[in-house]
Amino acid sequence: MSLVMTDLSLPNLPGVLPDKRQVAASFSRAAASYDSVAELQRDVGSQLLSRFPGDFVPGRWLDLGCGTGHFSRVLGERFPAGHGVALDIAEGMLNHARPLGGATHFIAGDAERLPLQDSTCDLIFSSLAVQWCSDFASVLSETHRVLKPGGVFAFASLCVGTLFELRDSWRQVDGMVHVNRFREFGTYQQLCAGSGLKVASLENRPHVLHYPDVRSLTHELKALGAHNLNPGRPGGLTGRARILGLIEAYEQFRQAQGLPATYQVVYAVLEKPL
Repeated sequence: MSLVMTDLSLPNLPGVLPDKRQVAASFSRAAASYDSVAELQRDVGSQLLSRFPGDFVPGRWLDLGCGTGHFSRVLGERFPAGHGVALDIAEGMLNHARPLGGATHFIAGDAERLPLQDSTCDLIFSSLAVQWCSDFASVLSETHRVLKPGGVFAFASLCVGTLFELRDSWRQVDGMVHVNRFREFGTYQQLCAGSGLKVASLENRPHVLHYPDVRSLTHELKALGAHNLNPGRPGGLTGRARILGLIEAYEQFRQAQGLPATYQVVYAVLEKPL
């Protein structure tokens, strides 16, 4: 039986989260620079892998929001007897990942409308991707549909409180939306509890990176494709006076290690009942 269906349409779902076409375009542009600045992504994905059941060996797995394919390759090495699918909404990321291998198939698709058949995956792994999905209930519904009974959906995401230092510093400057919005942790708890999947674990842990200056942080966000994508963001270039105001405001957060950037990371392992 074929694992893949052909419907790759990307519906535009309005709301406070970014439009998914903008997300896809932004991450496609960042494909070449992404891996050079992906410290957080590596650490979070590794933490997520450590939460797998110890004896769990999937026959078929899906790397949902595979990006440059780093964890597709990790999964391929960890489960060499399995068959892997790497899926991302950003064609540029897939074009980067495909020649590097790791998965059997590389597919362009939408997490809210997976182009996969029912009950075809033992594992769905998703690290720092589903925070860009405006309809997370649909993501959960789709993972429930695609997982085999006994299958696992392991995801890491971001919630409210992420980059609060940058957000609060910008508020002192102009009060506009400069930092991506994310869901409340309580929303993840509520949606996971009602998903039909068994919640094996669900927790929120802060992950703090440090930078020598504000420019280093904003450069990294742009290189990752994760700079401000929200509705209501300011258009045009940012004036010198506002940048100087941002720098002055952010300096209030400085620590001995540098300027902190806090990411509130959600880790979850969900299981489809037998």
